[in-house]
Amino acid sequence: MWNYRAPRWLPGGHAQTIYAAKWARNSTDQHVHWTRQRWATPDADFVDVDWRRVSNNNAPLLVLFHGLEGSSHSHYARAFASIAQASGWHIAVPHFRGCSGEPNWAPRAYHSGDYEEIDWMLKKFSEQTSGKLYAVGVSLGGNALMKWAGMKQSSANAIVNAVASVCAPLDLTASGHAIGQGFNRWSYTRMFLASMKPRAQHKYAQYPGLFDLKAVMRAKNLYEFDQAFTAPLHGFANADEYWRIASAKPHMKNIALPALALNAMNDPFIPASSLPEPHDVSQHVSLWHTAQGGHVGFADSPWPGHVLSLPQAVVSWLKQW
Repeated sequence: MWNYRAPRWLPGGHAQTIYAAKWARNSTDQHVHWTRQRWATPDADFVDVDWRRVSNNNAPLLVLFHGLEGSSHSHYARAFASIAQASGWHIAVPHFRGCSGEPNWAPRAYHSGDYEEIDWMLKKFSEQTSGKLYAVGVSLGGNALMKWAGMKQSSANAIVNAVASVCAPLDLTASGHAIGQGFNRWSYTRMFLASMKPRAQHKYAQYPGLFDLKAVMRAKNLYEFDQAFTAPLHGFANADEYWRIASAKPHMKNIALPALALNAMNDPFIPASSLPEPHDVSQHVSLWHTAQGGHVGFADSPWPGHVLSLPQAVVSWLKQW
């Protein structure tokens, strides 16, 4: 168990979340330089993968799945890149459809439960590495990764050595409603919709009539956005069905490889009551529920703070396997 304690000058889940993303130091060097590779998908689309390699070709490879509207530029991606390099590991950040800076081509986007996409990506990574393979998912990426582990059960062991989720909304219904209330709606929801709506507009320009664009543009929260955009694009009847089917928590009893689920109890939009307990998961799953940390916060002293302790703790856990 990781005993994280937030700095005294950073009280509360909101402060820990926002400060870590906006101002804390997130790498050991000034810039993290990525090398991009484009993969063609089976459905005539593409995904972009950003790599940071080390000199040892046989070194372990860490695959990091980013969160909602995230990328290799997210603060946690840069932090994990620094710790991976310090550990002598390769790291790769595959971008979900449309998140690499260029709109994807297919009449689809990405979603929280897309374990089939995770499966295809991990198999591709497995083919490209001769060392151990580890996978970490942050927030949305963590839920998709844990759903993959639960759906694939023992066959996942043939692909990766261990997996970890960080601040994943493993119960999407609980988290989806929480982010649409109070300060969350004013702050985080507005931030997400500010980038998600333009992506939807571009997708509509590619495929007129694919969904109800007016309903998307009227959306005031993620439920309304998922109802109008995410659900219809990915074969779900509505947002309720999407959140229910895509959630990883009901499948975590079936996980058959080493897995770590790390969540902060003061995460602003993942209710502590929705987090999995030992009876919800298999014996292969370690649950780390820290009292503090916010949503992918976990900044540390000294001032102005850094966010390297989180990836250090996760990578240290992965090294057991």
